[in-house]
Order: sequence, then C-alpha cells, then structure tokens
Amino acid sequence: MSNARPVDNFVDRPTFVTHLECGLSGERYAADQLHGLSRAGRPLLVRYDLEGLQGAVSKDDLRQRPADIWRYREFLPVRRTENIVSLGENMTPLIEAPSLRAGTGGLFIKDEGRLPTGSFKARGLCLAVSMAKELGIARMAIPTNGNAGAAMAAYASRAGIEAYVFCPEDTPEVNVREIAAQGAKVWRVNGLINDCGKIVGAGKEPMGWFDCSTLKEPYRIEGKKTMGLELAEQFAWSLPDIIFYPTGGGTGLIGMWKAFQELKAIGWITGKLPRMVVVQSTGCAPIVKAWKDGVEHADLWPNAHTVASGIRVPAAVGDFLMLRAVRESGGFAIAVDDDAILAARNEVSRREGFLMCPEGAATFAAYQQAARDERLSPDETAVLFNCASGLKYELPRADASIDLTKPLDFDAMKKA
Repeated sequence: MSNARPVDNFVDRPTFVTHLECGLSGERYAADQLHGLSRAGRPLLVRYDLEGLQGAVSKDDLRQRPADIWRYREFLPVRRTENIVSLGENMTPLIEAPSLRAGTGGLFIKDEGRLPTGSFKARGLCLAVSMAKELGIARMAIPTNGNAGAAMAAYASRAGIEAYVFCPEDTPEVNVREIAAQGAKVWRVNGLINDCGKIVGAGKEPMGWFDCSTLKEPYRIEGKKTMGLELAEQFAWSLPDIIFYPTGGGTGLIGMWKAFQELKAIGWITGKLPRMVVVQSTGCAPIVKAWKDGVEHADLWPNAHTVASGIRVPAAVGDFLMLRAVRESGGFAIAVDDDAILAARNEVSRREGFLMCPEGAATFAAYQQAARDERLSPDETAVLFNCASGLKYELPRADASIDLTKPLDFDAMKKA
C-alpha cells in the first residue's frame, strides 16, 4: 500500500501567481502558458501577488494543515487541485548533531532523504510535473546525475506523462535501475550531465518533449522553495545564521533565497537572513571559482569529477542567481576534496548514527573547513542539507564473517 496521503483538498481558485520574470533581464512573461528559458536564455522566476497572499493565509492556518509541502499551497503555482501530482511530500526533519558542533552554536542536518524517491529532487519534480500536467504536456525529458531522473520518472508515471531520461555512464547503478523501474526510458551516455543536456535540447523538435533540465523550466525552483518555507517554520520564523548547501545546478539554493525574500516581503520573518554557502567539490567547482573571481557568470569546468555525483555540474544556467544569493546574504562559496567528503560521511555515521549521501557529507566537510578558516563564528547556528538517502550510494565493503565450524573468537571480535 502506498504511504502517499491525499493532498488536503482546497477550493480551486486562481493562485497568487501574477506573471513570470526573466531572472537576468526582468522581462515579464504571461502566466498559464508554456515557457522554457527567457528570450535572454536565462531562467524564469514565478512572481506572486504577495499582498493578496498575505491577506489569504496566516501562520496559524499552516498549523492546521498536513505536514507536507502542500501546506504552503498559496506560495505555489498549481491552480487546480486535480492537477497536483503527489507521492506524499512530507515535511523533512531537522536533526540536531550536538557531537559535531564546531562551537557553541547549534548544528542541524535537514534530512531530505525522507522524501519520495529518497531525495530532495522530489520537491522540484513534484511541482514541475504537476505544472506539466496543468499545461497539457504529454512527454518530458531530463538530463540527470541520478536522483532528478528518478524523481521525474516517478511523478511522470503517476501523472500519465512519458518520461525520457539521460544520465552519465558512471551514474550510480541504483539510480539507473530506479529510473527504469519507475517507468521512464533511460539511457547511459558517455559524457557528463551537460552532454546529456545537449541530447535533451537536440530532441525537443524531433521528439516533441518538454525540456525539464535544471532551471530550464520555471517550476522546479518553486518546489525547492519549500525547503526555505519549512526551515522558517521549523525555526519558529527566526532563521538559522548560516546554511551549507550542496550545489550543482543550484535550484535549491535559488529557491530558498526566493522563499526568504517572499516571507520577508509579507512580514513573516524579520531581521537578517541566513548566510548562504555554496558547497562544491574541488573536482567540479565552477561557482566557487566565479565567486572568488568576483564575476557574475561561471566558466565551464573542464574534466569534472567527484565522488559526489549530484554536484558534478560543469556549467549551470542559473549561475548568476546562485552568486547573487551568496553575495546578497553575506555568504561564501567553498570547495572540499573527495577525501574530505568521504571522511565526513564516515565521521557523521560513526558519531551521530546518521548516514549522509556524499553530497550531504560535503556540507559537513565544508562546515569543518569553514570553522578552521574562521569563516564560521563559534556561536552561529548552522544547517547542513543532506540531499538524499545515503542508502542510494555505494558504501564501503563489510566482509567480516563467522565460520560456525570453528570456535567463536570473542577476543578477535573486540579488536575488529
């Protein structure tokens, strides 16, 4: 039996969406129409009548609703309940990690691995597929390092939409099989995610599919925005000091910053917003380099490689939006190497019993490095994002065994 709960029914009505807007030029586009990138070739952002939204819902209203992303329905673009495609997108827990703190400030892990399909990609693809259904799309395609493809496959199957998925040939096997098992057509490609993206782009006309690449449609941001809405509510509308976010395409970082801006505009949060920290691997760090260089756009990262495949994105169409969020918040961008990522995963597992995915572990490695570099104040409360279940990734071997034909050696057990 599915554990997905029915979405809390609400009266169909126009949402508070007013228009879409190019994130670079500010050019406006009509809502309720199919859009990809803007004419400038940059992401479109959904804009709302925030004054109307403010008068339509209160914090008290939220407390009466199910603990899922649809409790924030006024902040989301789907107009009709019947078009919501849901697999039970629950509010994910904040888990305190006291033994890992670098100072006196609190340290929390937001565990996105509890979502459908085991990753935070469920948030964005849930909204993207729901809006695809609302706009009459019958076929979708996506390039993926694994988890986004799995999420699109699941939601597209539930919506009755065809799904085509392209992933680098070294994508974790569990992801490729998951994508196929959930009804999508999936291919391994002898290249990186940007190469897979070129296939999706080339197929738009001959295949008639809608390109659901990161930030090439407007609605994945709105799904990821719910991470920021949840954080605000979980911190009693007083946000943490600093957020470490594993960053590839950057949809979640951009979405959270958008959520904080919207909440501030309606008066639900006040004061200083969190410092936003981009976390990347030293094997693929285009946003870190652009931040250090003081530029607005990042160059293509050559020969990208890292054990954290989810953040192996050599080029991102929303680079300038990530960099703006970091700079406006007083944050920074930091890269950690693969050895530090794996060591961080092991440390969190052994000390807190929490198995992070490699991308999530990168945030703890970055937190440790930032503390050593004194970029993190000892009294700052920090949130690390664990973006997927650690069980979806290859783990170190555990080959110890017991031979019942021989005497039990308890001394050897103690030394193991």
